[in-house]
Amino acid sequence: MLKKIDLLKKIDKDSYKEAIAGLELRLSEAQRICRAEGIPVMIVFEGWSAAGKGSRIGKLISSLDPRGFEVFTMQTPSEEECLYPYMWRFWMHTPAAGRINIFDRSWYRAVLRDTKEGEPSMSDPIRDIISFERQLADAGMVIIKLFLHLSRKSQKKRLRALMKNPQTKWRVTKSDRNQNRNYNKILDHFEQSLQKTDHDRAKWTVIEAEDARFADVKVYQTVVETLEEAVRAAKKRAASSAAVETAAETPPANVPAADAPAADGAQSYTGTRSSVLAGIDLNVEITPDEYRSRLKKAQASLSELHNAMYRQRVPAAIVFEGWDAAGKGGAIKRLVAPLDPRGYEVSPSAAPNDIERAHHYLWRYWNKIPKAGHLTVFDRSWYGRVMVERVEGFCTQEEWRRAFKEINDFEEQLVEGGVALVKFWLHIDSDEQYRRFEGRMNTPEKRWKITDEDWRNREKWNQYIEAVDEMLLRTSTAYAPWTVIEANDKPYARLKVVETFQKKLERRLDLS
Repeated sequence: MLKKIDLLKKIDKDSYKEAIAGLELRLSEAQRICRAEGIPVMIVFEGWSAAGKGSRIGKLISSLDPRGFEVFTMQTPSEEECLYPYMWRFWMHTPAAGRINIFDRSWYRAVLRDTKEGEPSMSDPIRDIISFERQLADAGMVIIKLFLHLSRKSQKKRLRALMKNPQTKWRVTKSDRNQNRNYNKILDHFEQSLQKTDHDRAKWTVIEAEDARFADVKVYQTVVETLEEAVRAAKKRAASSAAVETAAETPPANVPAADAPAADGAQSYTGTRSSVLAGIDLNVEITPDEYRSRLKKAQASLSELHNAMYRQRVPAAIVFEGWDAAGKGGAIKRLVAPLDPRGYEVSPSAAPNDIERAHHYLWRYWNKIPKAGHLTVFDRSWYGRVMVERVEGFCTQEEWRRAFKEINDFEEQLVEGGVALVKFWLHIDSDEQYRRFEGRMNTPEKRWKITDEDWRNREKWNQYIEAVDEMLLRTSTAYAPWTVIEANDKPYARLKVVETFQKKLERRLDLS
């Protein structure tokens, strides 16, 4: 990829002016259309030290509306960023729909450069980087990756020029000088890294950076052509979707509109899929005395473990999912009661707001993952994608089917980043849910807990059974297994939640 590049390419001044003038207009227009169509864009600048990344970025943004883009320089992570998994800070900087984010260096630090001790790391950076880019691209992100390539001789000349100037000497680091001294070895490493991360959803473009004018034109051409193609693809998808919707709204010939088949074809659970929930025995309970005794002991232990968590800088995340009225709130209350409130956060997940809808659905959860030594309790979570959004039609079948792998990849990165992850499904039967709904309706101080939406969801119980079964089967992994909580008996459920998390921390922490 790099070794076959002709670095002697140049462009004369007049040809450059003519080419850039036309490209500037096209880029400005492409930005406006991307904003109107809600297309998010990430442009990555990587390359050799002194290859001119800053100059190329400066020239590119001169044609963009400054209200629609942001530039991020991703160098050594800060002390705060080191408290999170490696990909956290990059997820935080993914653009909203219609915006352009430009990265002066990026997540490729993990494979292109030496990281320092104490920085977040990944056990398989190539895999995690490709997963990150594919997740975003599948959701509509345009990712443009540019690698600025220089010869060893040119790099050495530029580094020397920077060092001679008192105003720029500070920019040349020991790492930059070492890169030039070990140019051939690093060239081989760059070559392999680019080949391994060049995939169909985010391909690399090598920019011959010896001649600044040629590099500017190629950067512009690559960005403009990619954005124009993305706009054409978005309009084609929109036209195709509109045609499908029109066809779906038209009843078959000779069939009255009132008798047309319902749009939702999965009204009942067929039982053809292996059922996890069908094997759960909900007829378990605990005596009040045993409950109080064991809960007190478990909470006392949890208080000490929470302190050890902080001292050892171990982050933890707990996911609570379950049926409406299954008792998530009560279980969470008993779980956090003995904990230092400065060391945990309970994050409820409601319908996404406008800002969250403008990002990838996982973005808002990356926002809430715990830093080292802290706990985040998710009262509902990213699993809404494969449950509520699936059943209610808030996302397409392609999107929720794709989400199983996206969620597994997300959780694997959390665990590999050091997070102690526990997932609870609180399970009750339909009769018990009905009793609890009625109890809330008949208790004034609890009536606020019951909504018309709860009753509507109950009408789709069989569809949710099917969705939950598939979720448990496809996302219970060795690194992030589900724990099903038998929740017909509230005390039993609360105790099992607290004791399960207690045991997880005891295994995870050094208690010697």
